[in-house]
Amino acid sequence: MATVEESFPRGGTRKTHKSKKTFQQSVEQDNLFDISTEEDSTKRKKRQKEPSKTKKLKIEKKESSKSVREKFEILGIESLCEGMRLLGCVKEVNELELVISLPSGLQGFVQVTEICDAYTKKLNEQVAQEEPLKDLVLLPELFSPGMLVRCVVSNLGITASGKKSVKLSLNPKNVNKVLSAEALKPGMLLTGTVSSLEDHGYLVDIGVGGARAFLPVQKTQEYIRQKNKGAKLKVGQYLNCIIKEVKGNGGIVSLSIDHSEVSTAIATEEQNWTLNNLLPGLVVRAQVQKVTPLGLTLSFLSFFTGHVDFMHLDPKKAGTYFSNQAVKACILCVHPRARAVRLSLRPVFLQPGRPLTRLSCQRLRAVLDDIPVQGFFSKAGATFRLNDGSLAYARLSHLSDSKNTFNPEAFKPGNTHKCRIIDYSPMDELVLLSLRTSIIEAQYLSCHDIKPGALVKGTIMTIKPHGILVKVGEHIRGLVPTMHLADILMKNPEKKYHIGDEVMCRVLLCDPESKKLMMTLKKTLVESKLPAITCYADAKTGLQTHGFILRVKDYGCIVKFYNDVQGLVPKHELSAEYVPDPEKVFYTGQVTFPQAAPYPCQAGVVSHQVVKVVVLNCEPSKERMLLSFKLLSDPEKERAGHSQKKRKSVRAGQLVDVKVLEKSKDGLEVAILPDNIPAFLPTSHLSDHVANGPLLYHWLQAGDTLHRVLCLSQSERHVLLCRKPALVSAVEGGQDPKGFSEIHPGMLLVGFVKSVKDYGVFIQFPSGLSGLAPKAIMSDKFVTSTSDHFVEGQTVVAKVTNVDEEKQRMLLSLRLSDCSVGELATTSLLLLSQCLEERQGVRSLMSNRDSVLIQTLAEMTPGMVLDLEVQEVLEDGSVVFSEGPVAGLVLRASKYHRAGQEVQSGQKKKVVILYVDMLKLEVHVSLYHALVTRKAKKLRKGSDYQAIVQHLEESFAVASLVETGHLAAFSLTSHLNDTFRFDSEKLQVGQGVSLTLRTTEPGVTGLLLAVEGPATKRTMRQTRKDSEMVDEDDEVDPAVVVGTVKKHTLSIGDMVTGTVKSIKPTHAVVTLEDGIIGCIHASHILDDVPEGTSPTAKLKVGRTVTARVIGGRDMKTFKFLPISHPRFIRTIPELSVRPSELEKDGHTALNTHSVSPMEKIKQYQTGQTVTCFFKKYNVVKKWLEVEIAPDIRGRIPMLLTSLSFKVLKHPDKKFRLGQALKATVVGRDFSKAFLCLSLIGPHKLEKGEVAMGRVVKVTPKKGLTVSFPLGKMGRVSIFHLSDSYSETPLEDFTPEKIVRCYVLSAAGPVLTLSLRSSRTNPETKSKIPDPEVNSIQDVEEGQLLRGYVKSVQPHGVLFGLGPSVVGLAQYPHVSQYSPSQKALYDKHLPEGKLLTAKVLSVNHQNNLVELSFLPGDTGRPDVLSASQGLPLLKAEGRQTEAEERDHKGEEKEQKKNQKRREKRNQKRREEPQLPSKEKSEPQKPQAKKQGKRPHLESGSEQERVNKKQKKAAPSEEDDSGVEVYYREGEEEIEEMCVLPKRLTRPAEAPRLQLPSGFVWDVGLDSLTPALPPRGDSSDSEEDEKPQQATQKKSKKEREVEKQKVEKELSRIEEALMDPRRQPESADDFDRLVLSSPNSSILWLQYMAFHLQATEIEKARAVAERALKTISFREEQEKLNVWVALLNLENMYGSQESLTKVFERAVQYNEPLKVFLQLADIYTKSEKFQEAGELYNRMLKRFRQEKIVWIKYGAFLLRRGQAGASRRVMQRALECLPNKEHVDVIAKFAQLEFQLGDAERAKAMFENTLSTYPKRTDVWSVYIDMTIKHGSQKEVRDIFERVIHLSLAPKRMKFFFKRYLDYEKQHGTEKDVQAVKAKALEYVEAKSSVSED
Repeated sequence: MATVEESFPRGGTRKTHKSKKTFQQSVEQDNLFDISTEEDSTKRKKRQKEPSKTKKLKIEKKESSKSVREKFEILGIESLCEGMRLLGCVKEVNELELVISLPSGLQGFVQVTEICDAYTKKLNEQVAQEEPLKDLVLLPELFSPGMLVRCVVSNLGITASGKKSVKLSLNPKNVNKVLSAEALKPGMLLTGTVSSLEDHGYLVDIGVGGARAFLPVQKTQEYIRQKNKGAKLKVGQYLNCIIKEVKGNGGIVSLSIDHSEVSTAIATEEQNWTLNNLLPGLVVRAQVQKVTPLGLTLSFLSFFTGHVDFMHLDPKKAGTYFSNQAVKACILCVHPRARAVRLSLRPVFLQPGRPLTRLSCQRLRAVLDDIPVQGFFSKAGATFRLNDGSLAYARLSHLSDSKNTFNPEAFKPGNTHKCRIIDYSPMDELVLLSLRTSIIEAQYLSCHDIKPGALVKGTIMTIKPHGILVKVGEHIRGLVPTMHLADILMKNPEKKYHIGDEVMCRVLLCDPESKKLMMTLKKTLVESKLPAITCYADAKTGLQTHGFILRVKDYGCIVKFYNDVQGLVPKHELSAEYVPDPEKVFYTGQVTFPQAAPYPCQAGVVSHQVVKVVVLNCEPSKERMLLSFKLLSDPEKERAGHSQKKRKSVRAGQLVDVKVLEKSKDGLEVAILPDNIPAFLPTSHLSDHVANGPLLYHWLQAGDTLHRVLCLSQSERHVLLCRKPALVSAVEGGQDPKGFSEIHPGMLLVGFVKSVKDYGVFIQFPSGLSGLAPKAIMSDKFVTSTSDHFVEGQTVVAKVTNVDEEKQRMLLSLRLSDCSVGELATTSLLLLSQCLEERQGVRSLMSNRDSVLIQTLAEMTPGMVLDLEVQEVLEDGSVVFSEGPVAGLVLRASKYHRAGQEVQSGQKKKVVILYVDMLKLEVHVSLYHALVTRKAKKLRKGSDYQAIVQHLEESFAVASLVETGHLAAFSLTSHLNDTFRFDSEKLQVGQGVSLTLRTTEPGVTGLLLAVEGPATKRTMRQTRKDSEMVDEDDEVDPAVVVGTVKKHTLSIGDMVTGTVKSIKPTHAVVTLEDGIIGCIHASHILDDVPEGTSPTAKLKVGRTVTARVIGGRDMKTFKFLPISHPRFIRTIPELSVRPSELEKDGHTALNTHSVSPMEKIKQYQTGQTVTCFFKKYNVVKKWLEVEIAPDIRGRIPMLLTSLSFKVLKHPDKKFRLGQALKATVVGRDFSKAFLCLSLIGPHKLEKGEVAMGRVVKVTPKKGLTVSFPLGKMGRVSIFHLSDSYSETPLEDFTPEKIVRCYVLSAAGPVLTLSLRSSRTNPETKSKIPDPEVNSIQDVEEGQLLRGYVKSVQPHGVLFGLGPSVVGLAQYPHVSQYSPSQKALYDKHLPEGKLLTAKVLSVNHQNNLVELSFLPGDTGRPDVLSASQGLPLLKAEGRQTEAEERDHKGEEKEQKKNQKRREKRNQKRREEPQLPSKEKSEPQKPQAKKQGKRPHLESGSEQERVNKKQKKAAPSEEDDSGVEVYYREGEEEIEEMCVLPKRLTRPAEAPRLQLPSGFVWDVGLDSLTPALPPRGDSSDSEEDEKPQQATQKKSKKEREVEKQKVEKELSRIEEALMDPRRQPESADDFDRLVLSSPNSSILWLQYMAFHLQATEIEKARAVAERALKTISFREEQEKLNVWVALLNLENMYGSQESLTKVFERAVQYNEPLKVFLQLADIYTKSEKFQEAGELYNRMLKRFRQEKIVWIKYGAFLLRRGQAGASRRVMQRALECLPNKEHVDVIAKFAQLEFQLGDAERAKAMFENTLSTYPKRTDVWSVYIDMTIKHGSQKEVRDIFERVIHLSLAPKRMKFFFKRYLDYEKQHGTEKDVQAVKAKALEYVEAKSSVSED
C-alpha cells in the first residue's frame, strides 16, 4: 500500500514536511511588537553559499538590522523620484490646481493641464476664444476633497524659498503608460478620464497606447444617480473603471463604473500583473511573510513581496498579525527603479472608488506640551504618541528650526517635546506636527485663523507698484494696496517703507478658499478704537465707526468697511450744510475727520479717505446700509457737555430720589432729583423679590417719585440705579468693599446676579466689583442647570471663598450652608413681611388710579367674604362668578376650591377671597365652608397650628388654619438664595403643613403672618374627601366623561343595545341610544375567564352588543349608586355582556347599598383565589395595579408577582394590559380600599417557604436585613449568604437588591432566612463546599470546616463555624510559629478572615469543639507567614496533656466550669458577633529553604514566659483546646466563657511539625516532634517538674531523644515515598510536579486543590507556572492547562480577564482548538449569547473547517433553534469543498436524530444515500442511528436494502455480520436463520458469477 501511495499520492502534489520550521516561526512571531528582527531568508541563503568569513559576521548582523529598518523606513520626500506611481487623496481643489495628500504626510500639486489631454484641449480652446465654453467644467466641479486618485510624480523641483515641491500628474497617459494593450485583461481596475460624450456612452481615456476604451451608458446609470447627482459625465471627469471585455487583442475595451463591481475588484494572478506595470490603488490578496516591530512583509500575486509600515496597519488589528495570515491589502506606491512596493492594510483603502471621509482634525493648530516620541526615522521624521493615545507624525524638516540645530539624540523613544498640530494627513489618518519654534509661537498658521478687522503684525517682503507684500506667518502673505499705504495717497512708498520692516496692519479682507488676504496701513483705521463692521449684522442703528470712501456719485458717497461690507451716505446726510454736487466736494479716498463736515476746499487733497460715519439703518438680508456723516451738531454737543458736568455730581454708592419719566422695554427711564440727571432703573432692580419687580414696573407711571434709590454705576451714556432694599441697607451699613484689597475669604456680601452661564453665575456688588460663583458651590442641592436656580438681576448673599488681587478675580459660594446667618425662621419672616409691604405699596399706587375696577381691586384683601352669583362652570371644573359690583372684575374658584359642591349658573354662593392677582386683575376665591364661616377663637402668638395650603405664589403661600379657618401667609423661601425646589419638595394646594404664628391679627394685608414648621410635618393632600374614592393616580377615561351630563331613564336589569366606542385594557366604552355612554368591565364579558387571556380583546370597536344594566356609577364620587338615589339618572350605566347575565333571570345587580368599598372588600378572605385584570404597572410604587370588579381594585406588590429574577426585572414585559390573572388574596387595605394580591400563592412566610425579598440594610460582619411585602422583616446570617463562603461575603449585596430567601425559622417577630442555593433551589443538587453548621450536632471529629475569625483573645482565637456555633483555637493550635507580640495575631487574623479549621474533638455534653488551624491538620498554609522570621513553637509547648494531670482532677474542674457557665448563661444571652466584611491580608507563600529555625534559648526563659502568662490570664490557665459555646435555638450569645480542657486520647501520636515546603537541609536538631501543647497546671509544682527534668538531661538521654527524632523522620520520609499516598498540601503537589513536570493532570489537580480553598490567585499562579514548565513539545498537555485556565477565568474572573487569557491561548496553541474549547466552556456555563458570538467569529475565521459548522449546528439544536441549525448547514455546504458535503450532511443528520426531528434526519440520510449509494460509512451511521432512535421494522428495512447493494465482498460481509448480531440481540431464532440463509444465498450468487 505504501508503494501505491508513493506512486499515486492523493490530492495532487505531496506537501513537504516543514513542521519543525513552521513551529519555530510561529513561536518567534507570536506577537507583532515582541519580535527580534531577523534577516531576510533570501539573504541568509546567499550567505550560506559564500565561503564563511568570521570577520564579516558582526558587520553582516549590523547590516541586516539596518536593512530591515531601511525596508520599513517611512516614505520621505527623499524617497520620491520622477515616474514613481502613488495613490493620493484630493485635499484641496482650487481653480487652477489640486492639492493632493500623499502617504506619510507628504503633499503634491496637480496643475490644471495635468488632468488629461481632452481637458487641456478644452482649456486651450477657451483661451483662444477668450470666451467661456459651455461644456468646460471647472476643477471644483470635477474633483471633490476626499477622492482617491492614482498619480505619478512628474517633477521634483525646489521653490524660491529652497523647499522641495512635488508636482504630480493625473493624466492617464502618464499613470497607465506602463500598460500595453496586450496586457489588458477583464477584471482589471484602471483609472481614466472622460474624453468625449457619444450617443450610446462615453469614450474614456485610459492612457494605454493602441487601446480605445468605451463606457456604455447602461453601465453609468447607477453611478450618475448615486455619485453624480443625476448629471451626465463631463469631459475630464476622473473615473475608477473595471474592464468588462477586451476585443481585438486589447484594441477595443469595454468598461464599467458600477460601484458594486468597482468596490469589490481584486487584482489576481490571471490578470498577469508585473512589477513593471503594477498600479497604486489595486487591492490584492496577500499573506503575511514576516512580522517586525516596524511593520509587515507581505507576499502577494504569488511572486511579489511588499512592505507595510506601521502607519498603514489596520488600527483594530495592530499587534495581532502573525506569520502566514491571509490579509487584503491595497498598493500605495511602486518605485520604478527599486521596484519596492508599499502597501496599506487600512480598511478605508480596501474598497476602490470609496472616498476618504475624514479630511481634517478638530484640534488643528493646537499647541501641545510634553508629547513623547514613539519612534525616529532618519530619512523621514519621527512619530509621537498624543495624550488621547493616537499616533502623530512630524516630518524631518519640522523636527528643528534648521539643519544645523538638529540633534537625532533628542528623538529617542520616550523623550518629550513641545509641538503644534499643523495639518492632518488623510492618507495616514495621522495628525502632522511641527517642533519649529517659529511655528509653535506663530499667531497665525493659515488664512483660516485670520478674521477681517483683526490687527496683525507682519514683515515687508517686497514693494511693488500695485502695493506692498507683507509676510504675516510661515506660509501667509498679504497685500496692502497702494491706496491703503497711508491716510493720504503716497507717491513714493519706498521712502517710508523698507523690505524687512515690521508693520502693524488691519485686515480688510480674508478669503481662505482663494487664499486672498488684503490689509490696510491707514493710521486712522489701524488705531481706531471704534467697533469694526465685518458683516451687515454688525451694523446696529446709531453705531459710529470708521470706513473709507470707495466711490463718489451724484446721489452720495459709497463707504466701504471690512470684509467687502459697504453702505451709502445719501446726499442729504453728507453734511449739516447743503452739498449741491458731492463729486466736487468728496473725492474717492478723501479723508474726513469726525468733528466737522467736509468742505469744498478739501477736494482733491487725499484719495481713499477714511471717514467716521453713523449707521442710520441696515437690512442684512438685502445687504443694504444707510449711513450719515452728520454725527453731533454743536447745540447737541453743548447739551451733552453740560449733562456730563452734571453727571459728575452723582457718584456710585449715593442714595438719591428719582422721578419716573417713561417706561422702556427693560425698565424705567428716570430723572435724578433735583438736577433732573437722566438715569435708568431696570425692572429686576425694583425689588429683592423676583416676582415683585414686574408688578412694581406695571403700576408705576410717569410722574411717580421713588425715594432712597441707589446709584450703582455711572458710565459715559447713562447712570444705572437700583432700588433693592438689601443692597441699599448694605451700602448704608458700610458693608460694601470698594476694592479687592478690602475683600478677604469668609466675608458675606450682598449683591445681584449679573449674568447666568452654564458653568456658574457672575455676581456684581454695589461698588462695581464682581465675582464668579461656580456651579459646584452654587447650591447645597445638585445643580443640573444654573438657570433653574438663579435669574439675572436676582438679589443674593455671597460668601467669598477665594480672592486673586493680581487678576482682580474672586470666587464666591451661594450655598445656604455658607451664606445663612442666624435662624432661618427669622429670615423667612423678614422676607415675607418685606414682600407683603411691597404689595401693599402697589395697592396704594392702584388706589390712585381713576379706574373703578382698579380701585375696587386695591380695596380687596384676602379673607374678605363676598356674596356672588355663579356665571359658569368651565370644562376643567373651575367656577367663574359674575362681575359683582364692578364691570370687568374676574372672580374665579378652582376645581379644588369648588369643594365638591354642585354648582349651577345663577346660583348665589358665599365665597372668601384667597388672593388678588394685581397683574392679571383676577381674584381667586374659595367656596370651602370652613373658610367662609371662620370660628371666633383666640389665637396664640408663637403657637403651632395645623393648616391646609389654599393658594401658592412664587415666594409665599396662603394657608387656612384647620382649627379656625383663618388665612395665614408663610414664606416659601428662608433666604434670598433659597430659590430652587425639587418637585418632591414643592408644596401643593390641599397639602397639610404645620405653621408657627408670628402675628395674631390680620392687619392691612388681611393675612396672618406665620413661619412653616419642619417639612416632615407636611401631610399629603386628600384629593377626595370620601374614603371610598379611588386613588388619586387612577385615570378617568375621557370617553366616559363626555357623557356625564346626559340624563337617562335606565334602571338596573334593563336590556340595552349599543355600539362599542373604544376598548381600554380593563373596560370597554359603549354608546347606547340617545348618546348615553355606558361601561362594560372586563369581569363582565365572559363567564369563565381563562388565565392569560384579555377579555376586552373579544370586543371590537364598532360592533353592536346587547348588554344588561347592572349598576350606575356617579362620575363625581366614583361610587355605584342604588337606583333609588336621586342622582342615579345622571350616572354612567355599568353593563354586563356575560351569557349568564343575559339570560332571563340570571342577572345580579352590583352591591350598591354598601356604604363604602371597605365593606365590599370584607367579603374577600385571605387565601381566597380571585381572577383580576392587569391595569398598569406603577414604576414608582413598584406594584401591579389590577381590577377584580368594576368597584373592587387590587394591587400586586412586585415581589409577589414571580419567583423569577427575570420577571422581577421587567414585570411590564411579562404582563399584558388587560390580561386575566389568577391571584391569591394575601391582605386587605381598608384605608385605601383595595385588596393585596399575590401571583405566587399564599404569602405566609412559614418555615420552609421560598420567597422574594428586598435587602434594606447590610450590617458589616453580621449579615443582611431583608424586607418582604406586607411589612415582614427577616435577617440573613453571614453563614447563610451562599453555599460557598468568600473573603468578602457582603460585597455583592446593596440596599434595594432583590434576593431569593428560604425561611429557616418563623418564630419571633423577625424571620430567620437563608440565601443558600441548596435551600432556595434544592432541585439543582450541586455540591455544597461549605455545609450548614446550625448546631453542635452538625460538627464531627476530624472534619475540615471553613468559617470566619471572630476575635483574637488572650487564650486563643475565637472562630465562627455557623450562626450560633463559635469555636476557640488555642495558640499552639493556631500556628506553628510563636510570635512574641499578640498584635501579629491581630494583623494576620483580622475579624472576618476566612480560614479552614480541623475539628480535633467534639464534646456534646459540654458543648465544646476543639479546632486547629495548623498546616498539618488543614493542609492549608500557616496562618502566620514564614517570611516574618518568627520562632517555631518549642516541643515542650506541645507535651501530651495526659502526662501533665490526672483525669480525676480534670473532671472536677470540668464540673466547676460547667456550673459557672450555666449560671452566666442564665444571666445574659446575646447574639454572637458575625464576622466583619474586612478583607484579610493575602497570605504570603512560605519560604522553601530557611535553614535552622531559631527557638527559645533555654528552659529558664520558657519558665519565665509561662509564669508571666499565668499572671496575665489566671482564668485561662486550664485552656488547652478549642471550645464551642452553643445553645440550640438561640440567636444571641453573650461572650466566650472559659471552658475546661479536652481529654487527649493516650494513643494520639505526636505530630511532627515541618515547614510548609519540604526543606532538605534542615538540621536534625531543629526537627522536634510537635506534641499537643502542654497546658499550664493550676499546681505550680507540677508545672515546674517537667521543666527541671528537661534541663537536667544527661548525654545518654539526649542521644536517645536524637535517635527517636531520626526514626520519626525516616517514618515520614517513607510515608512521603509511598506511591499510593494522595497529596494533601501545596508542598505535596510541589514535589509531585517536580517529579512529573509535563503531566497536565497533576497541574490541574494542584489548581483544583487551591480552588477548593477559594484561593483563586494561587490557582492562577499554578496555571502560569505549568505553562512555563511543561515542555513546548507537549502541545496537548499545554492545551489542557490553557483550557483549565479558561475555565477558571470563566467561573471566577471577569470578562476582561477571560478575553486576555483567550487571546494568549490563541497565540500559543492551534487557534481552532482553543476557539472550540472556549465555545464548549461558554455552553456548559450557560453563557449562550457569548457562545453564539464566538461561533460567529469562528465561522468567519475557520469557514473551511467542517468541525466548526457541525459544532455550531449542534449548539443551535441544543438551544432548540432547529431552523437556524438548518440554515447553518446550507451555509456550510456553500462554503466547504464538495468532497466534504457528504460528511457534513451525515453529521447534521446524526444531530437531527439526537437533538432534533428524527423524521427530518431520515430524509437527509435517504437523500444522501440515493446520491451516494456506495458510501458504506454513511449506511453504517444510518443503521446506528436507526437502532438507537427508530423501530425494529425500520432497522430491518435498512438492513434489507444494504444487503442487496452491489458492494465489495468485504463490505457485504461486514453488513451481514451486523445484521446477524442485531437479530441475535433483538430477534427470534427464526430471524437469525433467515439472515444466515440470505448470506448463504449471496455467497452462492457470487461464486456462480465468478465461475461464469
